[in-house]
Amino acid sequence: MRIAIAGAGNVGRSIAQELIDNGHQVMLIERQPKMLRPDRVPAADWVLADACELTSLEEANVAGCDVVVAATGDDKVNLVVSLLAKTEFAVPRVVARVNRAENEWLFTEQWGVDVAVSKPRVMAALVEEAVTVGDLVRLMTFRQGEANLVEITLPPAAPYVGQPIHAVPIPRDAALVAILRGKRVLVPSPDDPIEVGDELIFVCTAAVEDEVRAVILGAGSTERNRNGG
Repeated sequence: MRIAIAGAGNVGRSIAQELIDNGHQVMLIERQPKMLRPDRVPAADWVLADACELTSLEEANVAGCDVVVAATGDDKVNLVVSLLAKTEFAVPRVVARVNRAENEWLFTEQWGVDVAVSKPRVMAALVEEAVTVGDLVRLMTFRQGEANLVEITLPPAAPYVGQPIHAVPIPRDAALVAILRGKRVLVPSPDDPIEVGDELIFVCTAAVEDEVRAVILGAGSTERNRNGG
């Protein structure tokens, strides 16, 4: 894929290097000359330009990108970049960095954002994921499809422990995409049994999260969660 990243600070460069390592073509757009450090990510295409200017994005051929990542340290800039990428250049996928938690509500489809990545939210989700057993933890939201990436760590009392995946009545609009078991990452197949301590990773709509929780943890889990117990 061809990916444009607005912002060549530490975050932008780290994303770029990771994507390049995974075989993607990456262009870094940076408006401050002092931040142009091609030696840091030599395999990337570096462009000195203001990603908030339409002409700059045209010259960089953003329309030919599969993904645009707005990764600057300024939420206003990231919103403008996202809006231009989506509305002016019809980029299929726009990912935006949220720097301040109070601005997260702005990062929606109306501003061209498909996926908003909030550092405070991600950190909170990782803390929850590390310490929570027996409840559903939301890891990430995919704005465009109103779907969430969620995780449930199975306690001993979970009703389908020891049973194969095909026996679990996973609700409509939910999909089990991975099982983390110790140091292994498993791609689920229908005959795989689920075990105590498994971390089940689902993609599901927000509307069915309670159903997923109830199926995987038992019918009483949703009510206990709502009551805070």
